[in-house]
Amino acid sequence: MYENETRPQRALLVSLDTGEYDAEVSLGELEELAHTAGAEPVLTLTQKRPTPDTATCIGSGMVEQAAQLCQQEEIDLLIFDRELTPTQIRNLEKACGVQVIDRTTLILDIFAQRAHSKEGKLQVELAQLKYLLPRLGGGIGTRGPGETKLETDRRHIRRRISSLKEQLRDVEAARGLINRRREKDGTVTVALVGYTNAGKSTLMNQLTQAGVLAEDKLFATLDPTARALKLPCGKTVMLIDTVGLIRRLPHHLVEAFKSTLEQAATADILLNVCDASSGEARDHLEVTNTLLNELGAAGHPIIPVLNKWDAVEDP
Repeated sequence: MYENETRPQRALLVSLDTGEYDAEVSLGELEELAHTAGAEPVLTLTQKRPTPDTATCIGSGMVEQAAQLCQQEEIDLLIFDRELTPTQIRNLEKACGVQVIDRTTLILDIFAQRAHSKEGKLQVELAQLKYLLPRLGGGIGTRGPGETKLETDRRHIRRRISSLKEQLRDVEAARGLINRRREKDGTVTVALVGYTNAGKSTLMNQLTQAGVLAEDKLFATLDPTARALKLPCGKTVMLIDTVGLIRRLPHHLVEAFKSTLEQAATADILLNVCDASSGEARDHLEVTNTLLNELGAAGHPIIPVLNKWDAVEDP
């Protein structure tokens, strides 16, 4: 997404530390997200403030510093580790002379690159449009005869959102039939859930030879894959690989992918896979458990799976 014909776009990553979350850890994730999207993170800037500046998110001094760095380091792109308002984006682009995007836009772009199934593409487009709609300016009113272009755009987007929801309901209904058939046949379902890049797809491939794309990138898997797995006891279960999770996953995405995530959350057994070599392993398990509870998985057996033990330095 963030590559041109000659090279990836050079990105300056900007974090505003208001104390709401661990800004350093989140900035590390943003760097991985930027790499996954095809950008080249060159530098990072962090500012501590009690609240974001309404006009530019960061303070005026930091904006000047960012503008200088953009010029000195041939930066093409500013990526902020939080959601920005349209006004903030406009002001920052004017001050720095480069494209400005926020964390949510970056994640939406990655999902758009990774969606291959019909359902995945519908879900991503729905999330993108829901994010865009409230950001199409304010003060809507008739200006002279007929509609303004903004009103027409908003009406078109609302119609498209309704159409996408209808198409997704059809897809969900078809999947519901498959799930009911599995229940009738007594098929036990086992879902691989967990933080992004924990190795779920690699584990799926090892167990079932599913041939799922497995890369050392965030959100390598977006579309759920189900494969039969014969256990040593002779019983066969249905193993389901699911989209990875991340801290502060945009609520637009959680809402759009709710049906897919709920399919995992309602499995008979959930394997919460985490990267045991990560210093954040404990937090990753907790982030996944919290979201699973929100999706209604409480009461289902959740088994933590510590993956990537070969990369652990001190067991």
